[in-house]
Amino acid sequence: MHLVVHADQRQFSLRDSASRLDGSGWTALAVESHRIGPEPGGIAIATARSDLVESSVTTFPSAPPVAADAEHVVEADLPVPSGKIVVSGPADYPSQEKLLGVLPGLYRARVSYVPAGPPPVDWNDHEYGEHYRYVVELWPASSESDVEVLKQGASVWDG
Repeated sequence: MHLVVHADQRQFSLRDSASRLDGSGWTALAVESHRIGPEPGGIAIATARSDLVESSVTTFPSAPPVAADAEHVVEADLPVPSGKIVVSGPADYPSQEKLLGVLPGLYRARVSYVPAGPPPVDWNDHEYGEHYRYVVELWPASSESDVEVLKQGASVWDG
């Protein structure tokens, strides 16, 4: 599923439809290294711009190969007991949320930061920061795992 998401406050999230995120996943390590803020009900994804950003969410039967063109790659667990994943920005109204149906259960989520041009929609050309495509790949997980950075991007990356 290809998406253009309003990443207000330089973030958007994936969460189970029965959950809400409260920002508790944004620890110092999450901000400085992981670029994602995992919480019990979902994952907040840091973006380089507070703007419209491109993303894709794809499910796989098992872990796919790591994208060679990604500058940063990180994995975390995403529990989806309802079978419905909500993708949204922090300021989105319920009518703006995107829904993805999956089998209920625990998923491993890989987030890859792939350099890109501006999204194919109107965007804020006064906002600073690089354009990335935020590629989210999901597959079923049999047990819980910690956050793992597979490829560490530059320490200064968002503006």
